[in-house]
Amino acid sequence: MVETEVFQLIGNFGFPIAITIYLLVRFEGKIEGLRNAIDNLTDHLAGLKK
Repeated sequence: MVETEVFQLIGNFGFPIAITIYLLVRFEGKIEGLRNAIDNLTDHLAGLKK
């Protein structure tokens, strides 16, 4: 009985956890690219003020 409950928990929560981890890893690179673009834009705008 306990064994089936464990499998049900894995079935109910394992898939959403796996998808969440996949998406976080995938979006990490895109977020880093956006951060670099914002930093470059900030530097560029600071250079225009001088």
